[in-house]
Amino acid sequence: MGNGRGGRRLMGPLLAVNSVVYLILLGLSAWSLDKYIDGHQNHPHLGGNPSTVFLLVYALIAGIIGLCSVILGFAHLRVWNNTTLASAATSAIISWAVTALAFGLVCKQITMGGHRGKRLQTLEAFIAISGVSQLLYLLLLHAGIFSSRYGPTYNG
Repeated sequence: MGNGRGGRRLMGPLLAVNSVVYLILLGLSAWSLDKYIDGHQNHPHLGGNPSTVFLLVYALIAGIIGLCSVILGFAHLRVWNNTTLASAATSAIISWAVTALAFGLVCKQITMGGHRGKRLQTLEAFIAISGVSQLLYLLLLHAGIFSSRYGPTYNG
């Protein structure tokens, strides 16, 4: 097995999953925010409580930053060196942090209760899924710290 082949084989499928998850998250949050702004808070698929608008905004931001992270991840997968590792890891950390913040708002949304429509519940589930998948991607990016057979390292 060549230098970095262990992590590289896993990176492609994980990035594909992340891109699909973030696209769905972006679509659901954009649709829900559009309905919420138009005054359809009582839409059967939306519903919500006072924390809903914050959840929708942070989910939209997390989706956009997550897609940017996936694009830089595909660039890193193509080149696979230390230079692209730095940009991919930085964007992955920021993306995971914003997704974790959106997940905290999901927890607040569930705790506050009230009617939550099916699309809002689906959005909540996809935020949780994206948080876990982004964390796995982040750990896979940093696996090169432990052994060079998992990927490029930061020291050259």
